[in-house]
Amino acid sequence: MHKKLLLKTFLLVIILATVLAVIVTTMRPNFSGAAIEAAQTQTFFKQFVIAGGPIVWFVLLPMSLITVFLAAEHSLTIRRKKLLPRGIGKRTVEIIRRFGPGQLESRIADKNDLVSIAAVKAVSKGGDWFRMRNALTESLQEQAWSFLRRIEWLNLIGNVSPMVGLFGTVFGMIKLFNAIVMAGGQPQPAQLADGISVALVTTFWGLFIAIPALAIHGVFRNRIETLVSDAVAEAENIVPEIRRNLIKQSQAEPKRAAKTKLPIQELPSKPKGTVGESLHLR
Repeated sequence: MHKKLLLKTFLLVIILATVLAVIVTTMRPNFSGAAIEAAQTQTFFKQFVIAGGPIVWFVLLPMSLITVFLAAEHSLTIRRKKLLPRGIGKRTVEIIRRFGPGQLESRIADKNDLVSIAAVKAVSKGGDWFRMRNALTESLQEQAWSFLRRIEWLNLIGNVSPMVGLFGTVFGMIKLFNAIVMAGGQPQPAQLADGISVALVTTFWGLFIAIPALAIHGVFRNRIETLVSDAVAEAENIVPEIRRNLIKQSQAEPKRAAKTKLPIQELPSKPKGTVGESLHLR
């Protein structure tokens, strides 16, 4: 748990440092172009950050940082090497054959891949074979939904950011019309620049965030579905082995009981008297 928290913090620091470096770089004037004063007023930072207003500063820029952070985090956690190692199904079957289903939980409890978690949950349920098979399937489904819920934040950001950009566009147009009214219908271009910049820059940032967020969400969704599908195929090899071991155990129990069962000792029967003796007693 502490390792994951440190990793997330480290990624966030790297992202913030990268963004600050880009901002500082873009604020430098370009001396190879026109005059210095014109270059200073045409920097990327002023055109696409300062001109966007508070909607860009406090809403869209944090959303872009969160998108980059989530993409980096999911790239490290949703991987085939981590969630579905090569040959995990065969190794699990070998453990069941050598030690039986009862030893499976203690030997792979530290594994965090899809198949191992599902196999441990199925064996811990105990009972008959059908209950274990259902537990295995339910575990894979739960893990799939868990990963899909994690990447749903990217889908949410991808759908909300264009709406925020549209809100900024409407807000900028309102400021534009107010400037026209205040100027008596003949405003100066400088008076209109503020509203136009807010209207266009917020739309730019909304699309700039939404397109990669939705694309990354689609990539991770396809990866999760592929990994879970392959995990189901691997689990199909484990279920018959568990069933065979359960059948062997059920067949071995009567034999053990027969070996440990004590022989029944017959009680000595009384000798039967003859017909003459019976008449004499009478």
